[in-house]
Amino acid sequence: MPGLTRLLTPAAALLWGLQFAFLTPALALVLSGQFGASDAEVGLALAVYNASGFVAALVLPAHADRRRDYLTPMLWCSALTFVLAGVLAFATSLPLAVVALAVVGGPAGVGVSLLFAHLRAHGATTGEVMNTRALVSFAWVAGPPLAMLLIGWWGLQSVVAAVGVVAVASGLTTAALRRRADGRPSAGTGTPGTGSAASASAQTPSSGPASRTTVVLVVAAFVALQATNAAAVAVMALFTAGSLGLDVLWAGIALGVSAGLEVPALVLLGRLSRRFSSLPLIGSGCIAGAAYYLAVPFVGGPVLLIAAQVLNAWFFAVVAGVGLTYFQEVIPRPGIASGLFTNTRRVGAIISGGIIAAGSALAPGYGGVFGVCAALTAAALVAVLAAAVAGRRRRAVPDPSGGLPASASR
Repeated sequence: MPGLTRLLTPAAALLWGLQFAFLTPALALVLSGQFGASDAEVGLALAVYNASGFVAALVLPAHADRRRDYLTPMLWCSALTFVLAGVLAFATSLPLAVVALAVVGGPAGVGVSLLFAHLRAHGATTGEVMNTRALVSFAWVAGPPLAMLLIGWWGLQSVVAAVGVVAVASGLTTAALRRRADGRPSAGTGTPGTGSAASASAQTPSSGPASRTTVVLVVAAFVALQATNAAAVAVMALFTAGSLGLDVLWAGIALGVSAGLEVPALVLLGRLSRRFSSLPLIGSGCIAGAAYYLAVPFVGGPVLLIAAQVLNAWFFAVVAGVGLTYFQEVIPRPGIASGLFTNTRRVGAIISGGIIAAGSALAPGYGGVFGVCAALTAAALVAVLAAAVAGRRRRAVPDPSGGLPASASR
């Protein structure tokens, strides 16, 4: 059934996206409504959950890289998600729920990163990776509204149950992917694969591993880009109501339009990746992002605010899609590359608080926040370009022992 097997990867992406598109927006409501957590306790629980996810996004992909098997850990992540849903459904105390979020929830969230590492390890093209990423984005467009509908109709337990059901479905899909991978030869050895072994050319770029400076510059740049997006999303409702004098509903509409446009933007970027390298695409995204942040303080009403979301959608599609594939180009280990990229979002969310504080002090009405975001976006583009230049110089240095790049002899 070749047609069915071709659907496995898109189905896995959609299901992994839905798991956390259901859970993430509903988690605070579950903690407060079911366990009676105060605002401070909710904040502490989410901090513990995110810290666990940060560590797991480094440890599990590194383990998968060593084994060159990304699908088996994905199966465990599906199982952990199901366990987390069970604990949240039947636990009677807040401490038990927090322990489950730390021990089970953090590692469970790594599954989607491992999916992209699996694709890279099997030599997927940039376009294929971004098309898969578009399905995850689609899940995040549909997931939160569906979660809220479930809560409105059947209560908090219904969304927890939905997470468990989707976890089972994603586990079955991942198992089918693993079975398919086990049944075909490994490109690098000519022997049956272990689930995600791949050719050396898919694992490691011909240019050799990037320098530490290059990796640090790229990570710092995308932390800044993710932070600007998180800050802009966080203040959109306040800006819409306070500066524009509109109903906060317009903030939700604007962000919903941006999220909806992100899906076709990712598909278009996948096609453009066949003609352009990552750097021009990243440049286009940073320019669009800076233009968006500079324009928002000057919009006078809802029409221009909605129109500006075209720029915002392109910006974040580049960050989410091209950024992921660029990390996989710069860092030769697919698991670590995907895990580091995932963590740029978490670190960026933390830094976004400082952006909001600094921007609010610079100008009234949150216009200063968008100004700081524009400056950081420009700085991030400079950092990416500097990383590219450093990488080219490193590859250009000959190795006296054999004419290879100096990095290859270390």
